[in-house]
This record gives sequence, C-alpha cells and structure tokens, in this order.
Amino acid sequence: MTAHGNNGDNSIHVIADPQGNQNVEFVNTELPDVIELKGVRQKYGEKLVIDDCNLLIEDHPNTGQFITILGASGCGKTTILNYIAGLQKPTSGEVLINSRPIELADPISMVFQKYSSFPWLSVLGNVMLPLILKGVSKKEAREKAHEMIDKVGLDGHEQKFAQDHILSGGQLQRVAIARSLISNPRIILMDEPFGALDTNTRFDMQIMLSEIWLMLKSTIILVTHDISEAVFLSDDIFFMSANPGKIVDYYKVDLPLERPRELKHSAEFFRIRNEVEDTLYAIRQKQREEERRQKEAARAAKKTAAESVGKK
Repeated sequence: MTAHGNNGDNSIHVIADPQGNQNVEFVNTELPDVIELKGVRQKYGEKLVIDDCNLLIEDHPNTGQFITILGASGCGKTTILNYIAGLQKPTSGEVLINSRPIELADPISMVFQKYSSFPWLSVLGNVMLPLILKGVSKKEAREKAHEMIDKVGLDGHEQKFAQDHILSGGQLQRVAIARSLISNPRIILMDEPFGALDTNTRFDMQIMLSEIWLMLKSTIILVTHDISEAVFLSDDIFFMSANPGKIVDYYKVDLPLERPRELKHSAEFFRIRNEVEDTLYAIRQKQREEERRQKEAARAAKKTAAESVGKK
C-alpha cells in the first residue's frame, strides 16, 4: 500500500503485515536529513507507551516544510516533540537532528499550548531575550524584535507586560511565537499552540503562522487535534496509533503552498479534510478492536486459571 497523495521528494510508504497492522516505511533520498527517529521505544516501568517508532523528515531547500502529527490523546505525540527538542530521552532507539545525535544539535524552538512568556518582562523584552542570550547587542536585538513584533501583529504593545490580565490569550501566544522565531530557527516545534484560543482568534493565528512560515522557510512540526487546522497548515500529516504509540499512516496534503482564508471553503479542502478524518477514524476503530480482543483474551485466561484452581 502506498501513502495517500503525491510523495514529493520523500520516499514514504505505508505498508501492512498479513494481520493488517500498518507501519510507515521511510527511504533516504539524496536530500539532507533534518530529523530522524529510528526504532524509538519508551517504557515507564513495565508500561510500554511507544514502540518501534520511526520518522524521517528531509530538508526541502528554499521552501521548508510544515509537518503535522495527528492521533488520539495519550498516543505519544508530545513525547515525540520532547525527543526532538532534547527534553526527553527514549528508553531505546536513536534521535538524530541534521544527522547528528540530539546532544550535539543546536537548540530547537518550541511553542507550548500553555502561554510561556515571562510575565516580568515586556513584550519587547520577551522577544529580544533569545538574541540577548546569544550575545547579540541590545541595539540589534531591539531592532530585530520590533520587526518580529510587527510580523505577529503586536505593533503598539511593545512596552506592555506579557501578563494575562494585560494581554489576551491570542496576544500572549503571539509573544511566545515571536520569541521562538526571532533567531530564525531551522526547526520549530509547536505543541497545540492554539488549543486554548477561541475559534476566530485561532483562525487568525493559523493565517499568521502560515504567512510567517512562508517567509522563514523553516521546518515546522505541529501537534494538534484539529483536523481542519492540520489540513490548512500542513504539507505532510503523520498519524499515530496508541498503546503503544507509533506512526502508522501518512498523508500528503496536495494544496497550494500559499493558503489564503478562502481555501477553507473550497471543495478540494473539504475532500482532503474528510479523507484525513476517515484515516483517523479507521486507526481508532482498529485500536478499539485490538483493545477488545486483548480484554477478551485476558478474561478467557482468568476464567481458565480459576477453573484450574477449582479442579484442584
């Protein structure tokens, strides 16, 4: 079985074993690797939460790429981001950034769902901070911060403190995004960054992020539960199953690079959105069937053990 849509420069295949269990197979091309997870496994005590998880993201020069990971709550999506950011080590397996071990990689920007601005600093101070920590002069940092603040639509709020009783939720998240983008990182990780926002603000933020990504040409990896958001923003969507978590399917979003607001009303957008939703539903149904089978097997084993004790 091949992946949905056009694979582009990546060689990505969705394969299935005789039992119907799917897995995504990655084949290296001549493009440089940006992120690679190889045979990653995560255990907490005796509980296996991620098993044989593989991911390969190659560089697309002069365009960047926008990747989304979709899956049920608890399947390990955030854990995958934590591996890439260097915030967590897997029990086994490899995590490589630009073909190097994560320990040797440059710092990676990450935007969380919970507002992560420093409330004792102004908007300007928050956005300047990464440049100041890198040794950039205050004058240059201030100039670049003003440019980024303008790009994220916070012009006029520079001197306000980044506090929730002063700025709205959308404005606080714009501060966090501006701070993450100010040093022009090649990799940006986003863990449900718009999950706490109302519908209108969320859509405004999607438009803003899409426009900024086109300027930066970075690799962005987004975790979200919002299917429409995933389709609107992404080039590629990877699907995770749970118990244990692993990447089991892939979808190439065949939409124009520039995504205007009107795109969400197009027939093509709705077609792709429905296909992505159907894929998620099929993964969840298969998972429920497996959970049901395991419970029935456990009950049968318990009954057999009880009968064996009774005969004695």
